[in-house]
Amino acid sequence: MALVKGRLPTADGAADAVPRGLTTLLTDLAAPEPGVRRKAARELESYPESAMVLCDRLQVETSPSVRSMLFITLIQTQSSAVAVRLAEFLRSDDAPLRNAAIEALQEMPDAVTPRLQALLVDEDSDVRISAVNILAALRHAQASEWLVGVIRVDPHVNVCAAAVDGLAEIGGPEAVRDLRELRVRFAGDAYMEFAIDTAISRIGVE
Repeated sequence: MALVKGRLPTADGAADAVPRGLTTLLTDLAAPEPGVRRKAARELESYPESAMVLCDRLQVETSPSVRSMLFITLIQTQSSAVAVRLAEFLRSDDAPLRNAAIEALQEMPDAVTPRLQALLVDEDSDVRISAVNILAALRHAQASEWLVGVIRVDPHVNVCAAAVDGLAEIGGPEAVRDLRELRVRFAGDAYMEFAIDTAISRIGVE
């Protein structure tokens, strides 16, 4: 799901000048027609206090276009409370919901950053992979350092592979020593060896 920043126009091409009342919009959010729900989700951008209701709606919404609008509206809040709530979806068995949550959190750098270190050591390896993917996209000042921390200690090959891919994009020379040590740790794993060699090559260190 490609999430788009910014306030979206209405169907006739003009942005809503005066938002409808909160009670009306919350009622429309549960309407049978997807178009009505989507319009309500868009207009609820004017009511930040509705954010948790929008998060609740994500769990039951069946229309991809409405779900996309819900995420877009939530991104506008740039709220740490919303980031915490969206991070819960990283555990979801619903792959489209999980992936959309990752994309949304990548658009909320200041809100999600305080949560990342806890997510990077979560007991669920899939959550750790999602956290690595979010971190790599944030271009946070400490992102490379945190990814190096992952490859130093994480025992799961897929988590380390995700971190290596991230370091290939944002890592600096300081990551090379740890990448080489990781190569030794996963010696014999052809994919990891290739990924690590690629990361070192992209960093530009022989």
